[in-house]
Amino acid sequence: MPIDEEFPKNHHVIGKHKLADGEHYHFVWGPARSNAETSTKSDVQAAYKERGEEYVPLGVHGTMVAVDWDSCYADGACIEACPVQVFQWYRTENDVPAAEMVNATSEGTGEQYLKDGRKDYTDKSDPIREHDCIWCMACVSVCPPQAIKVDQSNLEYHEKASGTFSESLSKGSAPPPHGH
Repeated sequence: MPIDEEFPKNHHVIGKHKLADGEHYHFVWGPARSNAETSTKSDVQAAYKERGEEYVPLGVHGTMVAVDWDSCYADGACIEACPVQVFQWYRTENDVPAAEMVNATSEGTGEQYLKDGRKDYTDKSDPIREHDCIWCMACVSVCPPQAIKVDQSNLEYHEKASGTFSESLSKGSAPPPHGH
């Protein structure tokens, strides 16, 4: 099943994945799903077994550029399609179980943005630089499991979770400022 169409209305913040610049970050949202594509995809399950890692539900990384890590099975089409390198393989910098990325810090260098750069099928496309998104929707159109939702209006949810949302600014004609 694809990412929840009502994301982030049906979710809550379970973590904060930081960019090492000390300024940017994206939220990790739950609840995670144990019945998503990766739970039954044999090559994904084999990769977890080979690594000796437990398969666990992971949730959604990002808000305006959201990747459902429970649906993402490391196809990598989004990484290659993105013209501004919003995504990278998370294991490029942090070769740890994905569950440990809920409150991690990453450099976000974008050095590994090729489809075949994944470590294996346990890797995930991480929207580490969602603040650089130009809203072209290329990633959404190429994602086989439909694990990505790009929605600029989700900025409100990000700002509310950050504590920087301004109700008065949101009612104006200009979009609210990005709080970080």
